[in-house]
This record gives sequence, structure tokens and C-alpha cells, in this order.
Amino acid sequence: MKRTKFYFALVFIWTMVFSYAYAQEVKVALGPDEIGLNETFSVKITISNEKIKSYDQFPEIPGFQKQGVSQSSSMNVINGQVSSTNSIVQYYRPLKKGSFTLPDFTVQINGESVPSPGKTIKVTDSKQSQQRQRQRTDPFDDFFGGSERQEQEFIELDDEAFFAMSVNKDSIYMGEGFNVSLAFYMSEANQAPFDFHEPGKQLEQIVKKIKPTNAWEENFNITNIQPERVTIDGKNWTRFKVYESTFYPFNVGEVKLPSIDWEMIKYKVAKNPTFFGNNRQQDFKTFHAPGKAVYVKPLPPHPLKNEVSVGVYRIRENFETKKVETGEGVTYDFGITGEGNISTIKAPRKKNIQKLNTYDPNERQQINRGRGRVTGIKQFEYYITINEPGEVKLADHFEWIYFNTDKASYDTLRPNAVLDVVGESKINQAISGTRLGGIYDLIELEDNKLLNERFKYYFSAFINLLLAGAVILLVVLIIKKR
Repeated sequence: MKRTKFYFALVFIWTMVFSYAYAQEVKVALGPDEIGLNETFSVKITISNEKIKSYDQFPEIPGFQKQGVSQSSSMNVINGQVSSTNSIVQYYRPLKKGSFTLPDFTVQINGESVPSPGKTIKVTDSKQSQQRQRQRTDPFDDFFGGSERQEQEFIELDDEAFFAMSVNKDSIYMGEGFNVSLAFYMSEANQAPFDFHEPGKQLEQIVKKIKPTNAWEENFNITNIQPERVTIDGKNWTRFKVYESTFYPFNVGEVKLPSIDWEMIKYKVAKNPTFFGNNRQQDFKTFHAPGKAVYVKPLPPHPLKNEVSVGVYRIRENFETKKVETGEGVTYDFGITGEGNISTIKAPRKKNIQKLNTYDPNERQQINRGRGRVTGIKQFEYYITINEPGEVKLADHFEWIYFNTDKASYDTLRPNAVLDVVGESKINQAISGTRLGGIYDLIELEDNKLLNERFKYYFSAFINLLLAGAVILLVVLIIKKR
């Protein structure tokens, strides 16, 4: 029995040792210090015992152009222990001869930051002749029949893919939102291999081109391009959405979104694939997405048509009925929730507010962007006191007018909340406690002397001068008559 326990303990210890030995390890390998103008430089990241689930953009190298990414994986079984490695390689093509510096950089792999020192890369003349010489003198060529090997031929496969700009509405009211999305679509039957080519740089230029000038934007901020399965006309496609925003135009008329181009890396495949050779060749294909137009209609006539919000909303309150004492404060939330431009929602209008003591509300908002819609809530928090007992319906004191796009008409949200105010009237106390301001504030600051005593001397001098001027004028007139 003791030997059995000892045996299991030994197995457990060895298992822990091997597990530690094969724990995840990430390595970064850089290409050579010197390459020819017709060669490529590479940055290779290898991760052991784990798949590459996510990674961010590889660094830019001055004087080089990115040429696509490739991935590979391998698995080994040694003494019953399984280990695996997965690699991802970014290729760079030199644009000219010279010395170029790759600075220190950090790459995110599976959420982990992996640092790497940079290096200086020297680009020399093309090395075709040297490569041919090495190929002729490679001792393994004869072993694998390489001396009779011909240059690999690559062919382009037909693809079943497209890039599209989509809008969810072609006609809206002024202030209503329309959604714009850009996505790459690839059918499930597609055989041609694709990869994204600098999507960040392409998007930066495209957004500048298509973004309307007179519109509020709610950007969905797509940071990771994720595949989604969609069905179009009964056929299954994989959609890679690269951009999505909702725009709220300020002016009537036509909003034109111009056509755009999107470049993808499309690989050619080897006509006669080999086990050791490179079986695909990087190429590029540009997809064209036609433009769109959205017509913006004016709102129907209304005194507040230039001020109201547009969308589909409902009211949300923090209570239905509440019992309060006269003079006692209560907090009331007038919440507006629904679909529309939440950021531009203004506070409700106040009516018969002399019966309520209230101040400007505190505001809070939450905006949700997803599934092609912008929804959320905006709350206006009021602090209210009432000095007269009785039932107070807040619908008589607050209202929020907006244009309902579902009904294509103006609508009004009014509170359902009711305050049951009990206790004695405190209206007189409220008046006595109210600060009168103005001239009343100066009573305690002024003395009790008559105002004309303070300015008696100046007033008398002014009267004397006025009389003297009248006498002189009278004398002049008498002399002129003579």
C-alpha cells in the first residue's frame, strides 16, 4: 500500500515537472541584418503550448512595406508528452537600398505584451545571382531531386467574396439617425485564401471620405474584426465588419456617401504543391463598393420643430406615488429612454411651476451602441418642495415634446407620478424665508440720514450756477433788443 502511494506521488511530481517544462513560452525572432532588394524581412512570433487567438498590428519599418501575414503550427510527442508550437510571421518588402532602423516594439499576443529589441537592417542590391548559385550548390538538392526541380508555378483561384457599404434607411426625417456599415463578405463555399491588408490605414482615409459634414456621429468603435455568419438570399456568408456608425443629419436634403475601394491580400496557390516548399504567393485584390444616398425630409410644421428630439422614446420614473410633508424635499427622476440621439436630448418643459419649488436638474445619460442601433437613457433629477397640502400630479407641471418616427407625428411624454402632500400650509413661512433681494438688501447697509443732506453742498452750488446763467442770458437778450 505504501509503495502504491509512493508511486502515485512520484507520477504526480513528474507530471508537474513536465507541465512546467511545457508551459507557455513566447519568442520573437527578427530577420537577418542584411537582405537584398528583392528579398523580404520578417518578424516571427512563436508561442508554445497554446493557440494564437489574438494579436495586434506588427510594427512599421521605415523604408519597408508590409507584405502580408502567414501562420504555421507544429506538434511533437516525446515520451508520451505532447508539446506544440504556433507561429505567426509578418513579411516586409524593402522599397529602396540603404540602412533602416526597426525601433524597439511591443506586440500583444493573446492579451500578453511581448517586448522585442529593434535592429538596423541593411538593404543591398538584388541577390538573384547569389540565390541561383546557392541553389546549384545545395547538397540537399540531389537528395530530394532538387537539381531537376523547376520554379514553382502559382495560379489564382476564383473567389466568391465582395466588399459592401450598407445603410439601414434610404429616407429619414431631419434629426433621425441612419446606420452605415462597411464589411467584407466571403461565402462559405469560397476557396480563395484572403487576409486583411492594413485595415486601420484604409479606414482612416475611407471615413474622411464618407463622413457627412453636417451630422452628429455615434461611432460603434470596432477594434477587432470578428467573423459573423449571416444569410443573404438563402445563402450563408461570413461577414467581417470593419466599420459602423450612426449619423444624425442637421440639415434637410440628400446625404451622398461616395463609392469606396477596399484592398485585400489574396494569395495565389501553387499549381503543384509540395511538402517542403512555399505553396502560396501573396497578391492583392481591390474590391469596389458602390456609394449610397439617404434623403433627409423636413419635420412637419410645429412651433418647436427646430428644438425637439427625433426618435422613439418612452418615460421612466423613479416612483408612481409618494407621500411627503409640506416643505419637505423629494427627488424626482424624469427619465427618457429609447432609440435616437440620446446626447442631444434636452430637459422637459416646466408648467405651472410656481406651485413647486424646484431648481435646474442634475443630468445623467447612458448610450448603448449595438446591432445597428443607438439606444440609451437620459435622466433629469429634480429636487422638489411643495408648501401647500393636497394631491399634486406632476403631469400638470412637466412635459417633454418630441417627434415620434414610428408614428410620423409629434408626441408628448408626461409624468405619471403623483405626490400626496400632507401637513399644514407653509406658504407664509416660505414667503418670509424668501430672500427679497434688490433694494431690501441695502436697508441694513444704509444710515438713517436723508439723502439730500449728504449732497446738500453740491446741490446748492448747482442751483446758484443755474440762476446766474439765467440772469446773464436775460441781460444779453435785453441788450440785443435795444
